[in-house]
Amino acid sequence: MTGKTRHAPPKAGAMLEALRGLGYSTASALADVIDNGVSAGASEVRVSFDWKGAASRVSVLDDGKGMTDPELEIAMTLGAKSPLDERAADDLGRFGMGLKTASFSQCRRLTVASRREGGAISCLRWDLDALASSDGGWNLFEGPAEGSEGFLEPLSLLRSGTLVLWEKLDRIVTPGYDVGHFGDLSDDVELRLGMVFHRLLEGGRPVFRLYLNGKPVRPWDPFMTGHPAKPWHSPVARTATPTGAIEVQCHVLPHKDRLSEDEFKLVGGPEGWTSQQGFYVYRNRRLLLAGGWLGLGQGRAWNREESHRLARIRLDIPNTADAEWKIDVKKSTARPPVHVKAWLTKLAEDTRERARRVFAFRGAPTPGPGGVQVEQAWRVERLREGVRYRIDEAHPAVAAVLEAVGERSALVRAMLRIVEETVPVQRIWLDTAENRDTPKTGFSGEPPEAPEGVQKVLLTLYRDMTGRRGMSSESAVRALLATDPFQNYPALVASLPGEDVAAEGSSK
Repeated sequence: MTGKTRHAPPKAGAMLEALRGLGYSTASALADVIDNGVSAGASEVRVSFDWKGAASRVSVLDDGKGMTDPELEIAMTLGAKSPLDERAADDLGRFGMGLKTASFSQCRRLTVASRREGGAISCLRWDLDALASSDGGWNLFEGPAEGSEGFLEPLSLLRSGTLVLWEKLDRIVTPGYDVGHFGDLSDDVELRLGMVFHRLLEGGRPVFRLYLNGKPVRPWDPFMTGHPAKPWHSPVARTATPTGAIEVQCHVLPHKDRLSEDEFKLVGGPEGWTSQQGFYVYRNRRLLLAGGWLGLGQGRAWNREESHRLARIRLDIPNTADAEWKIDVKKSTARPPVHVKAWLTKLAEDTRERARRVFAFRGAPTPGPGGVQVEQAWRVERLREGVRYRIDEAHPAVAAVLEAVGERSALVRAMLRIVEETVPVQRIWLDTAENRDTPKTGFSGEPPEAPEGVQKVLLTLYRDMTGRRGMSSESAVRALLATDPFQNYPALVASLPGEDVAAEGSSK
């Protein structure tokens, strides 16, 4: 054996073309660029989408500390920093590749201009078309491309900062692409950036603001923090690991019945309720992974299931744990190390079970007056051969009919048995799976301002209670407030005849 070696550098054009296939979306690519501004201490980042057909461009301007010319050259060099190098605790990067690979995934010309406070503007540019026609060298161009000088003017108005300009958007502006598609893309990017940076945008120190085409990006809180209908969240749990402490907080979100239509649509997130369940992995308050169960599970990995769609878990890791958690260049995957899997699985199991119960019982119906258990129309029988659903004859509406018909109650019970035995379970399951939503229940189809169907049923039951059964108005109101689904309509119950008594009963 000899110690002979050969110098085999990659050809720049071929290498950069290969790196374009890493699979970034436009939103994830922009998030990587914005990370650099956040790490540079920017208080404000402005993203602009400018439509001009094939000459369209996207730019990102931040007011961070900026870079000197040598620092900019390092930032524009692929692999200038090793992922093994020690980074600042608040650094959102790791591989030293994000700016370049993210940008090349969307465009063929990347221009970056930057200035330190008190210094001159430096500008460097990669152009894949120019590299393709060159001798294969890694040639960075100085200054903007001809005709693009004006795009750097916003940077000249800042004391310090960095401007990233994407041109030749061949991965975005494809044949048949028009201004409407470009607008739809910017709308989607706005939603996803609001999700990725929501904890930075929600306040605290340092202050951080993000704009898209001059409009503030609204943060999207996947955990509905502080919402009055939210049934449960855990205390923050922490554990030490060889690469730093991690912390977890588990959340169960409200059932759809307890949210407005706008709230339900908003909190469903960009991917929808079922896809957004699971772990939300953060590093330095920046979201890396939104949803999914990280390959955890007992026996086999859990899938995203409709019954667990209300479960969401916040998981914070330090930026020293990237290798241990197998964070990739795109910041889109994470895998927990072996020594925390059992701990995370236990927390997730508890959260999933709580979420399933809330989902199954439409948000765990609110107790009646004095914390009385709410009477439900259906009960579950768990038998050796499986689960069966039965109509509960103790429910006030059912009991009233059975008592009223007297000796004909056997006929009514026969009808109830037919209903029980013919519940279209498979059809309900199929409709739920296909529509990713549960069928309407609990008078949910009634207009909230005038639920006439609820009023008619309530009045019928109330008259039976206070008439044939001889109950006082107060007792009838108490019973109805402890009966599913009427516990969801306390104002309607209070408006029944004997209003003063009813109102008094509903407040106890």
